[in-house]
Amino acid sequence: MTVSDQQVQDNYHRVRGLVDLACERAGRSPDQVALLPVSKFHPTSMIRALIEIGCGVFGENRVQEMVSKATELGAGVAWVLIGHLQRNKAAQAAGVMSQLQSLDSLTLASALERRLASAQTDTPLSVLIEVNTSGELSKWGVQPDQVMSFTAQLAAFPHLAPRGLMTVAHPDPGLAEQGFADLALLRDQLRTRDGGGWEELSMGMSHDFPAAIAHGSTCVRIGTAIFGPRPSAV
Repeated sequence: MTVSDQQVQDNYHRVRGLVDLACERAGRSPDQVALLPVSKFHPTSMIRALIEIGCGVFGENRVQEMVSKATELGAGVAWVLIGHLQRNKAAQAAGVMSQLQSLDSLTLASALERRLASAQTDTPLSVLIEVNTSGELSKWGVQPDQVMSFTAQLAAFPHLAPRGLMTVAHPDPGLAEQGFADLALLRDQLRTRDGGGWEELSMGMSHDFPAAIAHGSTCVRIGTAIFGPRPSAV
């Protein structure tokens, strides 16, 4: 089923309304939760439809696709990489993305640091640490019991600015909700250790974002509910 540009805009407004409702039910302000449209495998025409209604930030899973779309759409659009980033693609990604939500190793942190330092940028790259809250071997991320140690070592990379945590939840709703609670607890522990910071919790997708918001998510990553079924990769 092909989704028209008008439907994409309508879907965005509908999802934003549902996000706001979830915030209300959780006793939170809608301003506390960003809606990140995830445009993986979807054409730039759909992205342009959202740009027309004021969206300026989009999430992508793959570096090559992000770079291609950024080149086509030009300035004025910010890109967030939410998929796993291989070390050998760190330099390419760093030149395009405004935020990396999937930092999961010190090796990758080092590769990004070298690229950003050589570019002599004055603005550190915003990063979120991906945490594997589901325990699934198929998913990337730092193990929960290693988060405190991992984050303490990020001080060695001055061109990276850790802003929070991210997780891809378990497909089972009950286990997903436990994962959201666990991530929020880890964030609280980091804030206690560091005296603040760690503002962002990126958790929740099309099928589970209300539960994520109830547990403190500050960014929900929505693909299918906005863009429709994801086409196969070419």
